Amino acid sequence: MKSKVRTIVAAALAALPLVNAITPEGMLAAPRRGVAQANPSGDFAIYTSTNYSFEDQEATTVWQQIDLRSGAFSTWSTDSNISEVVFVGPTNTSILYINSTNEAGDGGISLYTADATRLSSAKFAASLPAPFSGLKAVATKSGDIHFLVYTLAYPNGTAYNEDLAETPASTARIYTDIYVRHWDTYLTPQRNAVFGGVLKRGNGTYSLAGELTNYVTGKCNATCAESPVQPFGSSGDYDISPDGSQVIFLTKNIDLPLANFTSSQIYWVPFSGSVNDSVPINPIGATPGAEGASASPTFSKDGSKIAYFQMNGIYYESDRNIIYVANADPTNLNITSVAGDWDRSPDVLAWSNDGSVLYVAAPDLGRGRVFPVPVDAAADYQPRNITNEGVPAGMQVLANGEILVSDSKIWSSRDIYSVNPEGNVTNVYLQANLVDEALAGLGPQDVSEFYFSSNSTETDLQSWIIYPANFTADKTYPLAFLVHGGPQGGFYNSWSTRWNYKVWADQGYVVIAPNPTASSGWGQNLTDAVAGHWGDYPYWDLVYAWDYVNENLPYVDTSRGISAGASFGGYMNNWFQGHEMGRRFKALVTHNGVTNTLADYATEELWFINHDQAGTFTSPNETSTYYRWNPILFYENWATPHFVVHSDLDYRLPVSEGIMLFNMLQVKGVPSKFLNFPDENHWVLNRENSRVWHREIFKWINYYSGLSGAASPY
Repeated sequence: MKSKVRTIVAAALAALPLVNAITPEGMLAAPRRGVAQANPSGDFAIYTSTNYSFEDQEATTVWQQIDLRSGAFSTWSTDSNISEVVFVGPTNTSILYINSTNEAGDGGISLYTADATRLSSAKFAASLPAPFSGLKAVATKSGDIHFLVYTLAYPNGTAYNEDLAETPASTARIYTDIYVRHWDTYLTPQRNAVFGGVLKRGNGTYSLAGELTNYVTGKCNATCAESPVQPFGSSGDYDISPDGSQVIFLTKNIDLPLANFTSSQIYWVPFSGSVNDSVPINPIGATPGAEGASASPTFSKDGSKIAYFQMNGIYYESDRNIIYVANADPTNLNITSVAGDWDRSPDVLAWSNDGSVLYVAAPDLGRGRVFPVPVDAAADYQPRNITNEGVPAGMQVLANGEILVSDSKIWSSRDIYSVNPEGNVTNVYLQANLVDEALAGLGPQDVSEFYFSSNSTETDLQSWIIYPANFTADKTYPLAFLVHGGPQGGFYNSWSTRWNYKVWADQGYVVIAPNPTASSGWGQNLTDAVAGHWGDYPYWDLVYAWDYVNENLPYVDTSRGISAGASFGGYMNNWFQGHEMGRRFKALVTHNGVTNTLADYATEELWFINHDQAGTFTSPNETSTYYRWNPILFYENWATPHFVVHSDLDYRLPVSEGIMLFNMLQVKGVPSKFLNFPDENHWVLNRENSRVWHREIFKWINYYSGLSGAASPY
C-alpha cells in the first residue's frame, strides 16, 4: 500500500514546476483542505477542498475522496451546496448530508440521505426552517436516525432565521450587564442552541418525525445556557451517544457573569427529553479543583463513558486542560481524572474502538503531537507521543485501530496519513507541498530550530528558523523577527494563511519565530509566568533570542532586521518601540495590538485581562501592572518607522488602540502608516483584504530592510 501511495505522490510532483518561493497570492489561492472523514469500515475518506481565483474573485469548493486501500484520489462531489456529511445508515456507505439551501429558499436547510458511492441516489429527508449546522447523527436499533444540529434560538426556544425575522423600527441596543459584545458581534437575545430530531425510516426512505427538540434554551440563572458557545464553539461542544438515546452539551456556567469567568459545564439529557431534564455532569464542587472551562465532551464508542477536558482556573482561559472520564449515567457519574499530573494541555480527543485508550493531541515542544493515554492511567502517567511534526486539525480512529490524522506543517497546508497505536506511520495519503503548484519545492529543509537561555526562566526557550528560497549559509539575509500573540499560545510547526512564516521568509528574510514566556507546550509554569509580567519576562526572552541570533547565526543580518506581531505580538512591538529593543530594528509592524493598557477594560473578556494583569482595574498608580506595562509611558523614545494595522470589527482590542498608536507616531514625526479594514475582526480573513495586508506590510518592511530598493515605503 505504501508503494502505491508513493507512486501517486511522485507522479503528482513530477507534473509540478519546481517553484521554491511562495507568494502571498499563491498561498491565499492554494487549496484549503478540510479534515479527512472516513467511512465506518475505513475503506475511503472524504474532505472538502476550496480554491480561490483572484481573477474571478471567487472561491470554489469541491469534495475529494481518498481510497484508503490504494491511496487513489478522485472528486467525490462538485455540489457546493453539500456543506456537511455524516456516515450513518444501514450500510458502510450510507450518508446523511446537509444541503445549505431548501426548496422554499427562506434561509433554511435540507437534509438528504444517499449512498456515498452513488450520490445520484440522494433522497430528500427533511426541510429545516433555519440555517442549522453542526450535524451529528446515529442509527438506532429500529433503523431510524437520531440527529443533532445547532443554530441561534429565540429566548422562547424557537430557531432564529434572519431571513424571516422582522426588522425592528429602531436599531437601539440596551444592556444592563457587562459583556455587551464579543469578538466581532454585539450580543443579542438570540443564543446558540442544540436541537435534536428523528428521521423515521420507511420503505427505503427517511422523513422527519415530529418537531425538533431544543435541549439548551431556557436554562437560566445569572445568565442563560448557550451551546455551542460563541464565537468559536462548534459541534465539538456536544455529542450524541452511539445508540441515539443520550445527548451531552457544554455551556458557560449559568451561575456566573459571562464576562468575568471562564467556567463552563457539561450537561447530560436524554434524547427523548428536553432542557428541563438536563443534568450537569461537572458542576463546581463535583470534582475537586475543576472549576474552569470544559471542552470536547465525547461519548465512547459503546456509549458507556464520556470523556472531556476541563481546566481548574475559573477565570483563566489558558490553564492546563486535564482529561476526565465519567460514566454516561447521571445517577452514577464516577468522574475520574486521567494522567492528571501530565504537564501538557491536550485539546483534541478521540476514543479507541474498545474504549480502553484516549488519543489526545496536545501542544508539545513547538508541535501538536498525538498521544495515546489509557483510560485508567494514574495521575503520574507520562504519555508518549506517536506523531512528531505538524499540528493535527483532526483525527479519527479507523475500524482497524489505526488513527487517520489530518495535520499541517510549516511547509505543507495539509498532510493526511495513518499511524498505528505504536507510532508507526502506515500510509501517507497526501502531502500538499507535493501536489499543490503554489507550494511546490517547500519542505522540512526550509525549517530548523534552536534553544536559548534567558534571565527570566530556568527553562530553555525554543525558536523556529525559517529560511528563504534558495538559501545558502554563505550569504546574509535580513532578519524578520516575529512575536506571537496570546500571550499564551505559541509558534508551532503548522501552516497559517494569516501569518505564514514561509511567505515572509520568501520575501528574502530569515524568519526567527521565538516561543518566550507564556508559550504553551513546555510546561504550564512557563505559560502561567506571564501573568503580571507582560513588559518584562517575555520582553527579556525576546532580547535574548535576538542576542542568540546575532551571536550565532552569521547568515542573519540583524542590522537590517524588522519585527512584527499581532495581538500580544503587536503589544510587544509597541513595547519595543519605547525600549532599547526597538532601536535594533529598521521597522516595526503592529497588527491589532494594545497601545494603552490603561484602556484594557474596553475589551469584552474581562476574565482575560483580570488574569493577565494580575488583578482588576482599580486605580492607575505606579504599582499597578496596567500602569507599569503601558507602552505610551515611553513615548519619548519612539523613533523606529512603524506600520500599524487595526480593523473596525475587533472588539477584543478596539480599533481606537490602533488609531491612537498611529496618531501618536504621526505627531512625533515617526515614519508611520495605518491600514484599516472596516469589515475584519482581530484577524484578516477575506482573501482580497489579506492580499492588500501582505502587499502593504511587505512594501513597508522591504523598503526599510533594503530588500526592495524602492525610493519610498509609501
